[in-house]
Amino acid sequence: MLALSACVSTPGPQVAGGGRCSDASLGWAVGQPADEANMRRLSSESGAGLVNPIGPSTVVKHDARTDRLRVYIDADNRITAARCE
Repeated sequence: MLALSACVSTPGPQVAGGGRCSDASLGWAVGQPADEANMRRLSSESGAGLVNPIGPSTVVKHDARTDRLRVYIDADNRITAARCE
């Protein structure tokens, strides 16, 4: 029982942004490299609290969150889409 309570008390991911994602002005990112600078800029400009990079073989759940930005990346490490989902 003690081991189980230790798992439950572990904090989840930290939310960094304002919590409300907006992808209206993120079109500039398509075709750009998925490097740290661009990911930070996307995070900042979207206001998302959680940014998920999604690679070509990444499996995603289709649940909706108002605080999440998904950044889709191709095999060449280029951004193909950035969407609040």
